[in-house]
Amino acid sequence: MTSVRGVALVTGGSRGIGAAAAIALAGDGWDVGISYRTREDEAARVVAACEAAGRRAVAVQADVAESAEIERLFDEVTQQLGPISAVVNNAGIVSPAGRVDEYDVARLEEVFRVNAIGAFLVAGAAVRRMSTARGGAGGVIVNVSSRGAVLGSAGEYVDYAASKAAVDTLTVGLANEVAKEGIRVLGIRPGLIETEIHAAGRLERIGSTPPLGRPGKVEEVAELIVFLASDRASYMTGSMVDVAGGR
Repeated sequence: MTSVRGVALVTGGSRGIGAAAAIALAGDGWDVGISYRTREDEAARVVAACEAAGRRAVAVQADVAESAEIERLFDEVTQQLGPISAVVNNAGIVSPAGRVDEYDVARLEEVFRVNAIGAFLVAGAAVRRMSTARGGAGGVIVNVSSRGAVLGSAGEYVDYAASKAAVDTLTVGLANEVAKEGIRVLGIRPGLIETEIHAAGRLERIGSTPPLGRPGKVEEVAELIVFLASDRASYMTGSMVDVAGGR
């Protein structure tokens, strides 16, 4: 029987990589809280899948671009499941494909508010609860970035790529800030993964371009998250790990 590992919180956990991570974490012995913004039915299905793995699970509606909502999210998960010791900082959005010279302020503010500012706020909320310097028991934060942060996503999503590059910097900087406070901070950069974040036809058009010749599956990303969140990765912090088929 899998031993109980603790309580994990996955933001943006109702679909895609977040949903797969939540289910995989439950399978590895974690009780799991997930956040969702609008997809209540899909969040309920993820909760049911986690419970089917024998773990407790809860879904909380919250907008991770709002600090008050993040605080409520952490508080509700803690009240229902117990102290959080792993956070998967996953929630993110992408705008329609376009060139930089077509972007306007509203687009940029939305993308950076969710993907970068939201990630910082979630990480900060996690540290305030986990840090041994603040009376916590330590833990781990896994930030979900994108291989686009390195490649740039020219002609499509340079704003998304730039917001994820901010997440990479957050990962390295925060890891150094809290290493002596019992918190490990790690990042992953998924490549072309089979999720609905892609525009229609995009995966069919470029999915075979990685050296491995195919897009990745959400379960392949989730297994990496599970490893990084566990004690099996106890000597890792401040690292960015690519899961992108060699692209």
